[in-house]
Amino acid sequence: MLSYQHIYHAGNLADVQKHMLLAAMLSYLTRKDKPVSYIETHAGRGLYHLDAPEAIKTGEAAAGIDRLLGDGSLPADHPLLAALAACKAAHGEPAYPGSPLIAHHLLRPQDSLHFAELHPGEHEALRQSLPRGRAKIHMQDGFELAQSLAPPTPRRGLLLIDPSYEIKSDYGRIPGIIATLHRKWNVGIIALWYPILQDGAHGPMLRALESQNLPGALRHEVRFPAAREGHRMIGSGMFLVNAPFGIEAECARLDGLFAGLQ
Repeated sequence: MLSYQHIYHAGNLADVQKHMLLAAMLSYLTRKDKPVSYIETHAGRGLYHLDAPEAIKTGEAAAGIDRLLGDGSLPADHPLLAALAACKAAHGEPAYPGSPLIAHHLLRPQDSLHFAELHPGEHEALRQSLPRGRAKIHMQDGFELAQSLAPPTPRRGLLLIDPSYEIKSDYGRIPGIIATLHRKWNVGIIALWYPILQDGAHGPMLRALESQNLPGALRHEVRFPAAREGHRMIGSGMFLVNAPFGIEAECARLDGLFAGLQ
């Protein structure tokens, strides 16, 4: 069984980039009354408490979301702040929402939500963190779930691929998986998150994705100091297919935010 536990990293600067872009895209999709589908391949537990010993041990949340909330760096009108406020109101001040809770807050009753999580403990925690009856939670390989659902009903929507990359072969598999998903669901927004490590492990994957000339392709990356001595992650990225209108402005806003952290 894979050992990755996101509680050690929840609320770090990579989460800030991913969750700000995700919230912006979901906000865009819900401007119209038409329902949407939302799918996650690697959902995690959905709810994190940043006063947990694991989060305190790494200090990544303190250098990430806690710092940005403390100094007022986040734009006051950003939809992520609404999701954060709702999470804290429901679960206490140290609570931080993972992407499932962000999506659950920003999406509407008419929208369809599917979350895949294989780790038994994380899967059960996700079930506990989400209100009953709305989202469908699958104990299934997330790539298999996405393939089985594509194209989903409704067809408008977004797929978030957010693996831990603990399985190193994911880097090589993902370009083919995304190409197949796009062929089956050509109107869907596909959002891939990836870490930027000192060894550049993401490079071949990105080159393979960019060589496919996927429509509406957009690559956004941010850099930040390593969380601690010896930590290999020095940035994070998102690769989008069918990037929604206006997301370039959100990327530019993130560039300015992260420039101030150097």
